[in-house]
Parts: sequence; C-alpha cells; structure tokens
Amino acid sequence: MNHRPDARPLRDRVTDLLAHLTLAEKVALLHQHQAPVPRLGLPAFRTGTEALHGVAWLGPATVFPQAVGLAATWDPDLLTAVGTAVGTEVRALHHADPTRVGLNVWAPVVNPLRDPRWGRNEEGYAEDPWLTGRLATAYATGLRGDHPDRLRTAPTLKHFLAYNNETDRATTSSNLPPRVLHEYELPAFRAPLAAGAAVAVMASYNLVNDVPAHLSPLIEDTLRRWAPEEIMVVGDAGAVSNLTDLQKHTPDHVHGFAAAIRAGIDNLTENDADPTPTVQRLTEALRRGLLDPAEVDRAVRRILSVRIRLGDLDPPHTDPYADVRPDVINCPAHRELARQAARESIVLLRNDGLLPVTPRPGLRVAVLGPLADTLHTDWYSGTLPYRVTAYDGLAARLGADTVHTDEGVDRIALRVGDRYLRCATAPDGAEVTATGTTADPQTWFDVFDWGADTVALRAAANGRHLGADDSATVRNDRPGPGDWIVRETFRFRSAPDDTVTLHHLASDRYLTVSADGVLRADATDPAGATRFTVDLVRDGAATAAALAADADVAVVVLGNHPMVNGRETEDRADLALPTGQETLLRAVHAANPHTVLVLSSSYPYAVGWADAHLPAVLWSAHGGQEYGHALAAVLVGDADPGGRLTQTWYRDTADLPDLLDYDIIDADATYLYYRGDPLYPFGHGLSYTRFDYAELTLSTASATGDGEVVVSVTVTNTGTRPGDEVVQLYTRQRHSRVKQPLRQLRDFARITLDPGERRTVRLRLRTADLGHWDTDTDRHLVETARHSIMVGRSATDIRLVGTLTVTGPDIRYPADTDPLPVGGPSGAGPA
Repeated sequence: MNHRPDARPLRDRVTDLLAHLTLAEKVALLHQHQAPVPRLGLPAFRTGTEALHGVAWLGPATVFPQAVGLAATWDPDLLTAVGTAVGTEVRALHHADPTRVGLNVWAPVVNPLRDPRWGRNEEGYAEDPWLTGRLATAYATGLRGDHPDRLRTAPTLKHFLAYNNETDRATTSSNLPPRVLHEYELPAFRAPLAAGAAVAVMASYNLVNDVPAHLSPLIEDTLRRWAPEEIMVVGDAGAVSNLTDLQKHTPDHVHGFAAAIRAGIDNLTENDADPTPTVQRLTEALRRGLLDPAEVDRAVRRILSVRIRLGDLDPPHTDPYADVRPDVINCPAHRELARQAARESIVLLRNDGLLPVTPRPGLRVAVLGPLADTLHTDWYSGTLPYRVTAYDGLAARLGADTVHTDEGVDRIALRVGDRYLRCATAPDGAEVTATGTTADPQTWFDVFDWGADTVALRAAANGRHLGADDSATVRNDRPGPGDWIVRETFRFRSAPDDTVTLHHLASDRYLTVSADGVLRADATDPAGATRFTVDLVRDGAATAAALAADADVAVVVLGNHPMVNGRETEDRADLALPTGQETLLRAVHAANPHTVLVLSSSYPYAVGWADAHLPAVLWSAHGGQEYGHALAAVLVGDADPGGRLTQTWYRDTADLPDLLDYDIIDADATYLYYRGDPLYPFGHGLSYTRFDYAELTLSTASATGDGEVVVSVTVTNTGTRPGDEVVQLYTRQRHSRVKQPLRQLRDFARITLDPGERRTVRLRLRTADLGHWDTDTDRHLVETARHSIMVGRSATDIRLVGTLTVTGPDIRYPADTDPLPVGGPSGAGPA
C-alpha cells in the first residue's frame, strides 16, 4: 500500500486517472452524486454542501449573520475568518460522515444586489460588483484554506449569470447590453476566480439575452479564462431538465443534457440522489452522436482536478485537515466570532442622541414587536445550536427586572355561528375543529403580519402554528413558516357581512368547516369557503403601547420572516413595512417618543415615516445565534455601530425600475446611476462619535491608464468615545463619450479610533479600473479624462474631493485580459 502522497503535477495525475476510467465510469461522474470506482481507489463524491453563512441542513452548527449582514461589516478579514470557521465545520462533519457531507460547498453568492425586491437578497453581498467581488474573495479564501496544494473545501460561486429575480426565474431573460455585462455582472465572478479563492461556479436558472444560462458561451469563452486552475461548473437543481421542460429550448432531455455538457456544465444536479436518468440521457446522447467522448473527458477532467485537490486519492494521513475534530462545531471560538460578526454588521441609520442607552439604576426598557423575543432562519441557514434574542441580550446586559417584552400582535378568536375554532394543547397539536363553546385559551390565535396581507396564525393553546399539508386538514402542529413549500401562511378575505374567509396560500384553497367539524383547506373559491366572525381578544398594538408608556425607552424590533414574502422562488411586490408592524410602531411611538426602531431583515424597507418621526433607527440582517448579545452591546454603547449599508435604501417602490430591467445604465439604477434622493445611501451608517476628514492627497495628480495612485486622507476621532469608521473612496469621470456612473466605489478601509486619535488612511486606485467597456471595439477602454477623487462616509456623504487627470493615448485592453478588479484593494489580491 502506498503511504506517500502522489507528488506528480495535478494535470498528470488527472490525465493518468482519465486513461484508466471506462466511458461508463466517466459518465457516472457527471451527476451530483458520483459513484465510487473502487478498482482505482476513487471514493464516492457529492457536490453541494450549503455553506452560505454557516453549514446548512446538516444539524446544529454555528450560524453567522446572513450574507448581506456579513457584507455590512465592510471587513474582509472578518469574512475570511468566518469562511475559515464554516469550512472547518464542514470538514468536521465530513470526517464524521463522508458520504452525507461533501467538501464541495455552494457558496458564496456573488450576484450583485441590483434590485432590493429580489427574493434572495439576503444571499448576496452588495449592489456594487467590486465590493461584492472583494467580500466574496475574502469569504471563499477562508472556505478553501491556505494550504498551497490542498483545499479545505471547494467553494462554488453562485449563480452565473445576471440572476436577480425569482418571478418566472426559469423562463425570463436577463437582457444585458455589453457595458452592463462587462462592467456590472461579470466583475463579481471574476474577482474570486482570478484570486484562486473559488474553484467552481454554478450556472443560474434564467436566460441571458435569450440564451439559457446553462448554455451560455460565456462559460467557455470568458469564465474559465479567469482562474489559474481548472474550475468545475455545476448545474443548479433541475436546471438542465428545464432546458426541455420549461424553456423549450431543446427537443428532449437527451439533447438538453448533451447541450449542457458541450456548453461547459461539468456536473449535473438532477433528480436528487438518483443518477440514473442523467446517466441514461448522457449515454443515449453518446449513442446518437450528440455528445463526443472527448467532451465527457473534458468535464471529468475538471471534476477530478477539484477532487484531487480535496485529497480524494491521497492517503488519509497526508490530509492537512485530518485533525479537525467534531468538537470544533459551535466551539467557543466560533461562538465568539459569530457574536463579533453580528456586532460589526449592525448599522445605525438614524440617531438624534437617544442612543446609546446609558445603563442606570431604575432604568426601564420595553422590547416590543414580533421579532423581539425570537430568531428566524432563512432557507440556507444552519440549525441554530442556541438562540439569543433581542430581549435575551438586553435582559442579560441590563438585568431581567429592567427589561420587559411583548410581541405586540393581535390575539383573536374565530367563530362560526356559536362555535369557535379550537386547538389541542398537546405539544404535537391535532386537527383544528369548530367545537369550542366558549372563548378560552384553546380558541385563541396570535396573528403575525408578514406583509402583502400574508399572516401566520399561532395557536395560544400550544404555541404551534396552523398549517395544512396535502391532506388539506388544518393542524396546530408546526413551529412556524418554513420548508421549501410554506404551508403555514394565510390571507384574510373580507366578506360583505363583516365576516371573513381564510385563504390558504400554499394550496390556493379556502378554509371550510366540514360536517364533522374539522377545519380543512379544500374550497376552490371564496364562495365555497366558511365565513368566520373575528373576535378581538387582545389588541397587540395597544398592549405594546401600554408597556412602552411605562418604560424609559421602547425598542421595537420589526422586520421580515425569511421564509415569507421575499425568499427563493418569491420576490417582494414592494418595499413597504408590513401594515400590522407599521401600526404597532406608530402606536408605541405615540405612547413613548423615546422609541428605537430595530429592523432585522433580509432586505431594505421604505421606512420614511420612521426616519421622519423616530429618534433612532438601526438595521441588521438576521444575525444568527448571537444576535441578541450583539444588539445589546450596540444599544447600550459597549460597541460602536460600525456597520455600513451595501445597498441603497429607496424611499418608495416607485423609485425602482421594472424588476426585469437589468440595464442599470439606461434605467439609472443602483447607487452608480440613481439620480434621486435615497432614504439611506449606499455606504451609509452612523457612529456614536464624530470623525473629521482632512489633508486629502494623491500620490500623483496625473497618471497613465495603466498606473496606480495612492489616495491618502487623515481621519480624526473628534468625539468622546472610541468609534469605528469605514473610509470610502469613490471616483467620477467628469467627461466621457459615454454615460458614466455618478460615483463608483474604488476602495475602502474600516478603522477603529480612540477619542482624539488621528490616522492617515491610504487607499489605492488602479487607473485601469477607471475604464469602461468600449462597444465599438469590444475592449476595455481607459479614456483620457479628468476624474473627481472623492473620499467620505457614504456614496453621498463626501467629505473631501480631489482631481486626477488620466492622460492618453486612450488604452484599449484585449477583451480576454481587461483589467477588471480581481479582489483586494483596487484589485491587489485577497484581503
């Protein structure tokens, strides 16, 4: 038995292995679940462990803030540390169960957050492609590890290309003019690939310029040129079947599967764990001549290149990650890192001096709202090993006697004639029946408004939510909205006689009380539905307002449920806060003007009323297991709110173009081109202290189109508290033959300063990055022009401005080597 690692070059090892595989064995490697080849020592392998902000779907593991929250830290070193922790936990789970836990991880998501209505907004990093690329490079660097030859995990970028809508996502085309393609959509993918941080890419469901993304010529012609090593391209779940079924692009699955392999898809994610249909279709494609064995070899070579780098063919004792033990999962260091990430991600949007709250004897704090004492997880979250809510965190920091909480939701009873809907008290629930003769706790339901008239109903009898499965019987047996199909949401429909019908959204059926008294979702329209009288048992807003009136400070925690109204398969219709939550907020503020709004959400909201009337507003993404401790630290001033927005927060949905309009240049979309007055701009975030900017200098006033300029600025903490600042560098080209961005992020630095401390911050700018895509020559072009060099606290809060002249002649870079950013400050490499 060979106990030494194979020292041959990777290419030679792959070539040798290919020569010994039969064609049938190679075809079997093209499915997500790859069969072992025992005679060659090749074990079974599977792609697709979810690791977006923690290990998902595999049991308890450390849950970090959502990706958009991690991005709000503007801290690449932190993202690398989080990626390292997640990759290490993947390794630990893999060692425990290698057949169930694969080392190819499907993260990070690098689709720029072009439109805040996108249902998967929480999965991305920023609306800016350069910032997205830099942060994705940092996270992927942690996932892959720093060993020169072996990968900790194999990070996969999602989703190539121009994927930013869930509405008809498999049949809509993202139409991209050349400049939008090359200046906005491609750079975020290029950065982590060129840095060697990511080693795989997933294609997206949509079409791009009317061509299915899984058949895009950009996979072979552009994507693969960026990476220093072979990269593996995987199909999204069921997407290759869509070529025939939904997109009608190919006449049958044999043609579709063959076309995907020819286009550069190496590994197909079809039919879950059953590779049989994929193998049969590809085998038939070979028989018909639709696929050449050399094209199979090409795909297998790419798969094996990644697998060998993961150590598939090396003796176990040579594994540099072999000492990763199960107790690393949710270990103290990872818990502390989760707390740090949550703390750094919190953004102070508005503050008139109410915050921070100073702890003192006799202080009374009311923590109110549907998210006050709960944590929600999204589709790609891991299983929380524990949860620290906003209430938990403040009670731990200030004392349980100081802090009081209420959800602020209405409690109702539903009556049919003289009978009430009644729920079982058992923890597992039971059928809901119209058998209640009196209004008592078994007939009460708490109503959670998640927006767009969508509510969830929780039985007071056992604290479980109502839901209906395929049997149509409604039961109170569910922890809350969840799973791929959400079966726990309803909509009240008013009837003319002051009664209501209930629409079960998942089944598109209406609730009825059958002859046996059981509640079912089985009526096809309102006419066949049972009409209910709603009895208000408790007014949630009034109850919360009364608690707020008796407090010194009211903290109202609102936001979204990540599985409802804005999630994979479902875009948001608008930016509005749920009606019930807005009502609650206004009632609390009327009772106590010292009201803080804390938004915990997967995406921005149009909260203009709150900005105009409340003394303080904070936002964070859903913050993971340590959210409450992090929030408490910021609210009482133990930590400065150092988070900054990575998306524009608009005042109204009307400020946005059509969801399917991907031409950000023509539509004046994103912070790059938006000409309106945003509610909160890209890069915005306040501090508890003050920062002075001075002494802007450029290392040169004039540069050629292939140079580098160092931009220096002195930042001073002029306040009385330590503070975190994100110093941001933007540019604007003053004259051009084409429409240019109004401002564009080029570099940034997150710093911490003590009171009175001064620091010179040096930011780097590559002049090649100042170019645009020249549609006449299909090249990256740097024009002779003057540029405003702008340094400040956000895209619209510019403190200092200088001028840089880029001198000619105009430089046109070849299309396959154009100098788009590849990560790190102005393309200088991973942070």
